[in-house]
Amino acid sequence: MPNTVARITEISSSSDVSFEDAVSVGIERATKTLRDVTGAWVKDQKVEVKNGAITKYIVHLAVTFILDD
Repeated sequence: MPNTVARITEISSSSDVSFEDAVSVGIERATKTLRDVTGAWVKDQKVEVKNGAITKYIVHLAVTFILDD
């Protein structure tokens, strides 16, 4: 197996539905720009609240991708 070098970039994404959906939205968008995405972890999550109800789920992701040679 050849040696590889990866980079980690941080992104934020949101959803009106759930944290899980916010993660999916973020990964889907990241893979449109970044090649060879190998994983991600949720660094932080929060909600926006308006009039006592959750209006938005927000996640901060650290996305790992392999650098091209």
